[in-house]
Amino acid sequence: MKWLALGDSYTIGESVSASERYPVQAVRKLEIKHIHFKDPKIIATTGWTTADLLSAIQKQEMSATYDIVSLLIGVNNQYQQKTESEYREQFTELLQKSIQFSGNRPSHVIVLSIPDYSVTPFAHDRDRASITKQIDSFNLINKTLSAVYQVNYLDITEESRKAAGEPSFIAADGLHFSGKEYAIWADRLVTLIERAGLLT
Repeated sequence: MKWLALGDSYTIGESVSASERYPVQAVRKLEIKHIHFKDPKIIATTGWTTADLLSAIQKQEMSATYDIVSLLIGVNNQYQQKTESEYREQFTELLQKSIQFSGNRPSHVIVLSIPDYSVTPFAHDRDRASITKQIDSFNLINKTLSAVYQVNYLDITEESRKAAGEPSFIAADGLHFSGKEYAIWADRLVTLIERAGLLT
C-alpha cells in the first residue's frame, strides 16, 4: 500500500529524525498490525504555504494512486500573514488534488488541523492569544472544506496545545514538535484509519 503525505515543516519533521516523522510513525504502527505500506512519499518543506505546496505538486509527475493521502498545511499562511480568502481558495485546490491522488476516493484522504505553535518557546515574545485565534480561524476553513469534500478530518490542534506543559513534546529548536508528539498524532491517524475501514 502507498501513503502520500502533503504538508510543511510538521510533515517533513523539522528538527526530528526521519523515523520520527508522523507519517513514517503511522506506517510503522500499521505494519505492527500487519498492514503493509511502502515508505510514505512526502512532499513537504519547512516554511511552505499552500501556494508553495501547490507549486511543488505541479512540478512533480504525480501519476500514482495512493491508498492514503494526508494533508496538513496552513501554519505558514498564518505566520506570513496571508489572507484567509487566499488560504480558502488554495486549500480547496489542494483538497481536490488530494482526492485525485487517492483515486477519486475522498474517504481515503485525511486532513490534519494546523497545530498551535504559540505554546512553544519560540513564541514567548509574541502575541500568543492572537496566534491561537488566527490558527483557529484557519482551522475553521480547512475543517469546513473537509466536510464539503467529504474527506476525513483529524483535529490535532488541542493535542498540540498540551505541549505548553510538557517540554518533551517540543523539538530541540524550540519551535517545532518532537517525535514524542508526532507519535500521538500517528496513533490518532491509525485509529481513524481503522475506525473508518479505509484499508479493508
